[in-house]
Amino acid sequence: MELQLKDKKALVTGSTGGIGLAIATSLAREGAHVVVNGRTQARVDAALATIRREVLDARLTGIAADLGSADGVKSVTDQLPRVDVLVNNLGIFESKPFQDIQDEEWMRFFETNVMSGVRLSRAYLPSMREHNWGRVIFISSESAVNIPAEMIHYGTTKTAQVSVARGLAETLVGTGVTVNTVMPGPTRSEGVEAFVAGLAKEKNQTRAQVEKEFFKTMRPSSLLQRFIEPREIAQLVTFLASPLSSATHGAALRADGGLVRSIF
Repeated sequence: MELQLKDKKALVTGSTGGIGLAIATSLAREGAHVVVNGRTQARVDAALATIRREVLDARLTGIAADLGSADGVKSVTDQLPRVDVLVNNLGIFESKPFQDIQDEEWMRFFETNVMSGVRLSRAYLPSMREHNWGRVIFISSESAVNIPAEMIHYGTTKTAQVSVARGLAETLVGTGVTVNTVMPGPTRSEGVEAFVAGLAKEKNQTRAQVEKEFFKTMRPSSLLQRFIEPREIAQLVTFLASPLSSATHGAALRADGGLVRSIF
């Protein structure tokens, strides 16, 4: 399917690994001019090299900046005053008992997971509205609905992203600009791979055994009963970024492997 993304400029935040890198690669494959973002230049350069190995004619730019701060966002928007597609993918997570999560950690999670997308959307939506076309996509999580007891601060920020996206969509009635959220389930990201490797070593099991046990005990409602591959999320995001998704607006789309037991 031709997704009509050729020459569209797309910023994918937190795109040096995992879901973000898969999204950037998928958009580049469709002909978009993709801006890769990460906290360090070394990570950005490595991601650019990875994408170029997969997409020989990729049109890419890299910007190193920590978008978990207002100054980091300003650095990006100063270098990149306009985009057609904004994918708010940047996010952090950590498993921690509620009583051990201090105020500064709550604020760090909110600044990174929520405010990065808020600030970038505020910067780019006016030009999208002016040109009467644009796509803003927030990468949330099934944890927005199934708040995990082991990381309440993370789940709370994922819920907030869904609310922000829907609220922004309400401000764009009758325009060619859409705002949507994607809610992935447990995905084979770098962080998850490290988590699985650590458990495998601790329990003297294989990674496959750890993965099977994780879904049996921690996420039993998953219909896939496996970690989702980043490219599986990227394919949905790429469609949402395209002109072909024009009727999808203000939606929270689940790519959770059937984990959430709800038909709505």
